[in-house]
Amino acid sequence: MKNIKFLFVGVIFGLVLTKTEAVSWFRIQEMFRFQSFHMYGIIGSAVVVGAISVYLLKHFRLRSLDNEPIIIPSKKFNKGSIIGGTIFGMGWALSGACPGPLYALLGAGYPVIIAAILSALLGTWVYSYLRPKLPH
Repeated sequence: MKNIKFLFVGVIFGLVLTKTEAVSWFRIQEMFRFQSFHMYGIIGSAVVVGAISVYLLKHFRLRSLDNEPIIIPSKKFNKGSIIGGTIFGMGWALSGACPGPLYALLGAGYPVIIAAILSALLGTWVYSYLRPKLPH
């Protein structure tokens, strides 16, 4: 029962993704074909809101709902991010959905997205299996 807040936030997130058409395969294809600004506007807005949020978290030393300090560790660049990002982008372009909207699409009544969900889970499992052998 303690984690019901996460379910609530997830449902709200799914509704927002659906209403803004961020889960629309057609909108995603428009983005990858540079035919529309719609998705770039959504992603750009998310980046700006995220950057401001991180700044405010650090500046005011805000705490979590459980009153724990929020610590955002520094990350250094590694070339594996380029390879992983490329694979991620190819999967996104082929399926028409990134991991966030997968469950929103399923909830919206598109059962074909089960193939993408299973592929994402398989990809995650393969990565965890190969992780010790990959350059990090």
